[in-house]
Amino acid sequence: MTKKVTVQNITIGAGNHLTLIAGPCVVESRDMIFHTAEAIKKICERHSVPLIFKSSYKKANRTSMTGFVSIGVDEALKILDEVKKAFDLPILTDIHTEAEIIAAAQVADVLQIPAFLCRQTDLLIAAGKSGRVINIKKGQFLAPDDIKHPIEKVVSTGNHNILVTERGTSFGYHNLVVDMRGLVMMRKFGYPVVLDATHSVQLPSGENGKSGGQPEFIFPLSRAGAAVGIDALFVETHPEPAKALSDAASQLPLDQLERLVSQVVSIHTTVNAFAK
Repeated sequence: MTKKVTVQNITIGAGNHLTLIAGPCVVESRDMIFHTAEAIKKICERHSVPLIFKSSYKKANRTSMTGFVSIGVDEALKILDEVKKAFDLPILTDIHTEAEIIAAAQVADVLQIPAFLCRQTDLLIAAGKSGRVINIKKGQFLAPDDIKHPIEKVVSTGNHNILVTERGTSFGYHNLVVDMRGLVMMRKFGYPVVLDATHSVQLPSGENGKSGGQPEFIFPLSRAGAAVGIDALFVETHPEPAKALSDAASQLPLDQLERLVSQVVSIHTTVNAFAK
């Protein structure tokens, strides 16, 4: 049985409704973040889908020196806090160092461990001690059953509020694949499983100093994940992905999100009906 993890009034796991974790890759401006949050919330209300709003206050992992990092950590966190209060939404954001945790935890309900940092013991333990829900992204270099080790590091702090996220596995140069068996394998550790459908379609470092992407696969991967059985779907979405300051090649256009949510919820409902 999958444990239940509660984020504000949202219960994730144990056969509950599919949760959507969605938002732009990074905080670019207050106007863009507010516009996107309002649009996503309306979509989720129409489809009775719980929403956790996601955006990064800082992008510490960049392919090259020219990659966008942040509009400023304090300003970005302030904007996320305003979104949280204005739309009554829980917030998920990445952390990169132990020093960032205190400030991020004052705003975020879910602290995310980036995939490349999922083996950083001190970071995982410090995050666990924050008392926040911890979303662990499975590194592109890990086998699915290796996720037990990051889980154990967070659990060692007494924090059992953990989500585990699949975001693709390195497969040759500049390519990722999602092995759907991995979702089942990660679930055996008892924590809610999330599919990150947009980072999974990245082509890491594939565009001469930045990551490329194949967004045409966001829909089929999301549908497949829902069919296999996931507790939450993670989607980075932007009003104009081509103009995005980060991950422009892999974010879902905001005007396509409702169609994706409709399809995935339908599959998730059908799968849960067969499971009962």
